[in-house]
Parts: sequence; C-alpha cells; structure tokens
Amino acid sequence: MKCLPISFLILALATVTAFAYDPSPLQDICVATNDLNSGVFVNGKFCKDPKQATADDFLFMGFRNPGNTTNPLGSKVTPAFVDQFPGLNTLGISMARLDFAPGGLNPPHTHPRGTEVLVVVEGTLLVGFVTSNQLNNTLFTKVLYKGDVFVFPIGLIHFQLNCGNTYALAFAGLSSQNPGVITIANAVFGAKSPISADVLTKAFQVDKKVVDYLEAQFWYDNN
Repeated sequence: MKCLPISFLILALATVTAFAYDPSPLQDICVATNDLNSGVFVNGKFCKDPKQATADDFLFMGFRNPGNTTNPLGSKVTPAFVDQFPGLNTLGISMARLDFAPGGLNPPHTHPRGTEVLVVVEGTLLVGFVTSNQLNNTLFTKVLYKGDVFVFPIGLIHFQLNCGNTYALAFAGLSSQNPGVITIANAVFGAKSPISADVLTKAFQVDKKVVDYLEAQFWYDNN
C-alpha cells in the first residue's frame, strides 16, 4: 500500500480537530472527580424537566428599578446572568444594567468568558478597553452619548466612567450565560489570601509601603 500524501494527513487531522472541541467554560474552576457523591457542579447548570418549565422561568424583573449608586464607586451593576435568570441556561447570552451617579465609575475589569456590547440609554460615558501584550496594550477609548453602542472583546480589560454632570444609564449584552467578572484592583490588592508583597512590589515597581496601603483599602464590588 502506498503511503498517504502528507497533505491528506494534515487535512484529516484538521478535520478531526474542527469537529472535536470542548464547550466553553461556564465557571472559574471545575476540578474533575471520580467520586460521584461529591460531583455536584457541572459546566453550566442542571436543567429542570422541560415539562415543569413556566413562563416565569423566562422572565427577569431586576432591571425595573435603578441600582443604588451611593457607594465609593458611584455606580451599580445589576447582572442578569444565569444565577439571577435561570431561563438563560444553555442559551449563551446574558445582560446587565449599569447605573452611574455623576462621576461614577465601573472600574477596570474583565469578563473571562464573554464579549460585551454596551448601549447608552441616558447620559454620557467615557469607555475603553486595553488590548493584550501582543498588541502593545493599546487603549481604545471613546466618549459615548445616548444611543451609542460600543463593544468590549472577550477577556480584555475595560471600564466605563460617567464623564457628564447627570445620571447615566446603560445596558450590556454578553455572549455567555455566565461571563464572569474580574475587577482588577479587587483581584490584585484584595485577594484572599493576600498576594505576596514580594510579587506585587516587583510587578508594579513600587515600595512595600505602597502595596501595604493599597491592600489595606476596602475594595468595593459594585456587582
């Protein structure tokens, strides 16, 4: 039998790869176990019997009232992820309402499992995202007005700041039922347990007193 051409083998491997893939992760960690008695989490949520579903499962009323912005950040994010909105399970989408007092900030953060598209309903927002190291951490930023739409690519650090003198409101759609949120300052300086000062002083090129000061702050979570 003649040997198969290399090009054919490459095509076969590419075809197998294209049709064999894992689903996107829907939670931060999911450690495998062979103990069925302790295996309680799945990549997503368990599904109820479809015959038991009702219209209420597909209704979310959490956006009816403004979020409380009387906090250190002057903003409030109200998520409609699968934990708050069970009807989203397996659908690959979610939403959030963002309320801003004048000067309010949704601080730099990432969604590790979802792209975000934001539409401004009221007010004026300064928004932006930063690319990865491969693109030299380039900042893309714009001032958005009522009716404007901006997209934040999956996993990239981004922010929204109310740069106007009035209340601002926006709604976001995300490409995952559970996109996750990592607020950068909270994760770095408010980690439980604290990240070693040796790591942070070298990473940020600052004195240990600066790190101690930052770690002593109360890192508010507006989600």
